[in-house]
Amino acid sequence: MEITTHAGVLSFEDAYETVRAYCGQKSKQLRMRSEEVPLLAALGRVLAEPVIADRDFPPFPRATRDGYAVRSQDLENGPATLRVVGQVRAGDSYDLPVAAGEAVEIMTGAAVPPGADAVVMVEYTVRKTAKHEIGRAGGEAQPGDAGNADDIIGIEERKNRAVATTVAEELIDIQRRTSAGENVVPAGAEAKAGQELLSRGLRLGPAQLALAASAGKASLNVYRKPRVAILSTGDELVDVAEKPGPNQIRNSNSYSLAAEVAACGGEPVQLPIAPDEAGKLAELIQEGLKADLLLLSGGVSMGKFDLVEQALTDLGATFFFTGALIQPGRPVVFGETGTVPFFGLPGNPVSVMVTFELFARQVLETLSGSGPATLKSAKGRLMKEFRTKTGLTRFLPARITGGLHDPEVHVVPWQGSGDMLAAAQANCYLVVPPDRESLAEGEMVTVVIH
Repeated sequence: MEITTHAGVLSFEDAYETVRAYCGQKSKQLRMRSEEVPLLAALGRVLAEPVIADRDFPPFPRATRDGYAVRSQDLENGPATLRVVGQVRAGDSYDLPVAAGEAVEIMTGAAVPPGADAVVMVEYTVRKTAKHEIGRAGGEAQPGDAGNADDIIGIEERKNRAVATTVAEELIDIQRRTSAGENVVPAGAEAKAGQELLSRGLRLGPAQLALAASAGKASLNVYRKPRVAILSTGDELVDVAEKPGPNQIRNSNSYSLAAEVAACGGEPVQLPIAPDEAGKLAELIQEGLKADLLLLSGGVSMGKFDLVEQALTDLGATFFFTGALIQPGRPVVFGETGTVPFFGLPGNPVSVMVTFELFARQVLETLSGSGPATLKSAKGRLMKEFRTKTGLTRFLPARITGGLHDPEVHVVPWQGSGDMLAAAQANCYLVVPPDRESLAEGEMVTVVIH
C-alpha cells in the first residue's frame, strides 16, 4: 500500500494498513544497534543475530516414555516374553547392545541403548521373576565307591557339592506388537548441529529462552530497546502524586502508555505534563522528538485548546492521517517529523488504550527490531444483544470467558471512553463492523485480545 500524506480521516481498515505500510518502509531504513545481555534479561527482547545449534537435537535417540527398550523384530509377530538385562535412567548410559530376546528398562528422556529401536510403554508390560536351577557339581555315590576311609571322605565331599544353584531371572511379558521408532525421537530429529534454531528479528518468550539455553547460550545479542517519549497534554491534568483540584484529574494516560510500551519491549520516557499553551507544548514536543517514537495524549480534537496538530505542523510534521472512523479513538493522528514517527492519541483513557493497541503497537514492534504483528483476535458467543449506530468500526470493552470450546463474550457496561473502570474490567475489545447496527444474542463475534 502506498502511504498518502495529509489523507485526513480514514476508515479503520485504511488507517490500519497505512500504519503497516509505514512499518514496512521504516524497517528497511532502520540501522538498529544491538547489545549482549544475560539470557534471562533477553525475555521480551528481539534477537539481533541467529541462535545456532551447537550439536544435534536431541544428541542421542531419546525415549519419550517410561518402559522398556526393545528390538522391534522380537515383537513383529505380537506379544512376547523378553529377558530384562539392565536399566538406564535419564543422564545415564547403557553401552551394551541389546540382543535378540532382551529388553532394557528405560526412563523418559534417557538414551536408547544400541541395538534397540523402540520403547514399549510400561503400561503394556507385565514384569515377573522366573527361578530355575543350574549347574549340579557332583552326584550320588555309586556302587563300588566305598573302600577305605579316604574313599568315604571323598564321597561326602561330592555329596556336598551336589547341591543345586537356584537363579532368579527378570522377564517381561509384552502384550502388544511394537514397531520400529515407537516412543523414540531419533538423534538429530529436531535439529542438526549448525542449524539455525532462532532467527534474527524474533521476539523472545519463555520457549525461545529455553531453546537458547539448550544450545548453551548464557547470553544473547538483542536489539536495544526503542525509547518512547510519552507526553500528556491538558490544563486539567495533575501528576499522580498531587491532589487534584475540583475540576482536575490525575494523569493516568502517561502510566497506561508507559506500561504498554514496557510490555512491548520499549523504554518509556515520561515527559512533564504539557499545558494548553502553544510555546510550552512545542518545547515539550521537541524534547519528545529526541526519542525513537513520540506518543501524545490529548489535544487532538477540534476544540479551541486542542493545539497538538498545529504545534506539530509548525515543527514540519508530515501527517499520514488525522482521524479514523472508529469508536473510541476517532481523533487519532499519525505522522512523522524528520525520521521520528508520532501518534496523537485522544485524551480519554479508553481511547488511548484502544488506539495504542490498534496502531501504535505496530510501530513500536518495528522499532524494536521485529515486524509488526497482526491484531490478536478470537471468536466467542455474544451473551447479550448489542445495539449501536452504523458508520464507525467499534472496539468496545468486553470480557471473554468460558472454556476452550465454548467462549463467551460479555460487553462491559461503560460510560463512554473516559470510563477507566470499564477498561480495567475488560480483557478484550468487542469488534462491531461499521455496517452493523446490532449484534444478536448468541451470535459468534470477533474480539481483539489485549
